[in-house]
Amino acid sequence: MKGGALAEYVLQHLDRQSVRTLSRQLYRIFSQLILDGVLQAGEKLPASRTLAQECGLSRNTVVQAYEQLLAEGYVESYTGSGTFVSAAVQVQQQVETVDTLTLSTAVPHWELSTRGIEMVSRAQASPQQWQPFVAGVPDVSLFPNQIWLRLLRRHWKTAKPELLTYAHGAGYLPLREALIEHLRLARGVRGSAEHVLLISGLHQALSLTAHLLAEPGMTVWMENPGYWGASTVLKMAGLKVVPIAVDEEGLAPTAEQMREPPRLIFVTPSHQYPLGHVMSLARRRLLLEYAHQHGSWIIEDDYDSEFRFEGQPIASLQGLDQYHRVIYMGTFSKTLFPGMRLGYMVLPQTLTRYFATGVSELYRDGRLLEQAVLCDFITEGHYAAHVRRVRLHYARRQSVLREVIAETLGENWPLSNHEAGLHLVVHLPVGTDDVRISQAAQAIGLMVRPLSKYYLDKNAKPGLLLGYANVDEALIKPYFRRLVSIIQSAIASD
Repeated sequence: MKGGALAEYVLQHLDRQSVRTLSRQLYRIFSQLILDGVLQAGEKLPASRTLAQECGLSRNTVVQAYEQLLAEGYVESYTGSGTFVSAAVQVQQQVETVDTLTLSTAVPHWELSTRGIEMVSRAQASPQQWQPFVAGVPDVSLFPNQIWLRLLRRHWKTAKPELLTYAHGAGYLPLREALIEHLRLARGVRGSAEHVLLISGLHQALSLTAHLLAEPGMTVWMENPGYWGASTVLKMAGLKVVPIAVDEEGLAPTAEQMREPPRLIFVTPSHQYPLGHVMSLARRRLLLEYAHQHGSWIIEDDYDSEFRFEGQPIASLQGLDQYHRVIYMGTFSKTLFPGMRLGYMVLPQTLTRYFATGVSELYRDGRLLEQAVLCDFITEGHYAAHVRRVRLHYARRQSVLREVIAETLGENWPLSNHEAGLHLVVHLPVGTDDVRISQAAQAIGLMVRPLSKYYLDKNAKPGLLLGYANVDEALIKPYFRRLVSIIQSAIASD
């Protein structure tokens, strides 16, 4: 590309209204031209003064861009000779005609493991996390930013070195003390601060548990339907995931399945995800006894227990455990904000030391300063006040959603229970393509998840998960009325 043409290209691609600096834009333009092979190895770039004049830029802007290209190895500079595209930049120019569907599903078998291939080909994590009806996402706009900022400033003013380095062991002790007291009162969890391990959310907690307690090839029972993220993590740890049906009393293994005890059992007993059932007391006792007899570990995911709108609070399964076989897991992603990435485990005494060592060895966690801020947030009463306030918002939003469902689909349309949680399940007639409905909804900016994707076998039932927590109350009805036309059209065609 000759000098004049290059200057013209630069002018066409510079955005003088952008928040990105002109030097940064210029760097990006040149680096992309080099990577694309438009500027070949050994080709000389225009002198900085010349390019600046032709493009109406300051020379300093061009010099800064060239210096960045030089620092990253895109170009080489020789005193008295100029700046040249580096021969070390290998540009691959292969033009292939690939079917779009094949491209989206093809996996480079020579680069990924078998587990890796399975994971990426079945990935369900959505890049969209703030659209209407996203399931499991709280309304982060309700978070008390100013209170948090005040507490954060307090710690930064006298930031102790031990709070700014790697975390080691179970995490910030004062937070663990505050947390176990809260869980004891709110969830009936038993234990002391030494039983609490702070961790980066459920996925990391499951990964740690699988690595420390199970050998590759061992079996884990998973609720069916259940949280796809949990099954993904456990599969990637090399475990054999066995789907166990769920009924209105919770996990319901068959007699045949019970004859082959698993190493791990993953359950959401207080609010089954995604169907919303509460595990009965009889089923809880049976599960605890079974785990004790066969040496299984029960993983209790108490993911949204703070948001119960009706009836008496449901005590944790861990609080009933006389045999110390339950590993209790929780998170602040639903009560505060998902980006915090802070969760906790309450472990049996026999496991505490090993898990504290494991999290340090495997993950080298940090964020001790945030843990200290959260400790103050809890002990000063802000956490409880925030949960009470958002619970009222979510209860109203769920009520509005149920109203519009009754108005459009009928009062007797099958839904999940309404006592708790951040989402509803709208069940659909057998044979309805809930994936197609989800895709059509996404095209108009509504993020609903197909229930069938939460099943681990071929017995999937159709339905839609509708999160209501992050949707403004006034917008729930108009948004759902847009969705219901898609639902009715799909049911009619199927």
